[in-house]
Amino acid sequence: MRDEEGASDSSSRSSANHHARASSSHNEFDFIRRIRQKAQRHSDKLRRFSSSLIPHPSSLRLGIGDDAALLRQFDGYETVITADLLVEDIDFRRSSMPPRLLGHKALAVSLSDIAAMGARPRWAMLSLGVPPDVWHSAFVDELYEGFFLLADRYGVTLIGGDVSRTPEHIVIDSIVLGEARSGRAVRRKGARPGDHIFVTGALGGAAAGLRLLERGARLGEQVRGARLDEKPEQESHAEKAEPDHQDKKAESERSVKSAKSERPSRAVMERLLLRQMLPFPRIEWGDYLGHNSLATAMIDLSDGLSSDLAHLCEESRVGARLQVARITVDPDLASICGRRALDPLMLALHGGEDFELLFTIRPRDLKHLPRTINRVPATYIGDVTDECGRITLVEGSRRWTLEPEGFQHFGRAH
Repeated sequence: MRDEEGASDSSSRSSANHHARASSSHNEFDFIRRIRQKAQRHSDKLRRFSSSLIPHPSSLRLGIGDDAALLRQFDGYETVITADLLVEDIDFRRSSMPPRLLGHKALAVSLSDIAAMGARPRWAMLSLGVPPDVWHSAFVDELYEGFFLLADRYGVTLIGGDVSRTPEHIVIDSIVLGEARSGRAVRRKGARPGDHIFVTGALGGAAAGLRLLERGARLGEQVRGARLDEKPEQESHAEKAEPDHQDKKAESERSVKSAKSERPSRAVMERLLLRQMLPFPRIEWGDYLGHNSLATAMIDLSDGLSSDLAHLCEESRVGARLQVARITVDPDLASICGRRALDPLMLALHGGEDFELLFTIRPRDLKHLPRTINRVPATYIGDVTDECGRITLVEGSRRWTLEPEGFQHFGRAH
């Protein structure tokens, strides 16, 4: 990272001119030493992943402690690299986001990008800019606790990063490196007319969770303190949502009508909050689709189905036709949308941050596509067309064009 005077240090070292002077009991060099020791213990624990069915031909030659990390890469594999920023008051609010969940999400958003490339995540770098009051609290340690719990779940090793002082807001930079067999990384470019469009999991829950946060909802203390490495409730809940496509639209309409007179339970609200604050990237789905060369194109749903599908269509120079009745709306939305004048379909189409995978597949390969992986379903929602750049929604005899209305950092106000 680079401060206002232009100083940069990729090895997590800092100077008195550009970084905070911390007390001897809690200075950044001691902090880096502790993180290095924790990363080494974590790396030793992850050696069990080397004997998995997924090939692991690369090795870490040098991690935290020098000017750069060293990775040895063997022939036959490609390295996939992604980076993401989380900025306080833009991507999260300190008052509502527990630090452990923030550490989890900082890694999760980058892992989702690796999954969308059909690759397997291997290494990560995490850089932090924090104001002095945050540095002299337990916030940073708890953030790393959440980071390491998710890293352990997917066999990811922290190999470096940086730490610096900011005047007021927290800034987090997450970099993840992954691997894919040569020629098997999945791009947004590759969809062809006639391909089928699938989405993992269910949509709209994260956007609903954000609306709840904006209206003052908070996680209970029991949920805030729960172990992050346990199976999240929303994953098993998503599995229950695997639909009978013919009945899904009617059931959704009945649920919305009945929900208008019912108050959503605390459990429902907390599930939706966790969909926003504790996303679980679809690593297994991405790896399966890439390793078996099944997906012709793929993207993760971070900005919203309408925007991300538009990106995929633009890169592939195709169009899409979606069946409204097949779009997998998070079933918990029925409990809150009627009372809050929210439209479940609009949240699913434009909400964003679900971090599900949207992919296209050739009809002849459908026989190789599992219904679920780790209890997370993939649902057929439409087809690729030759109408370049046009996305059409179909509901019975009605047809209309879907315009991208997902999140934009420098678009209209949100």
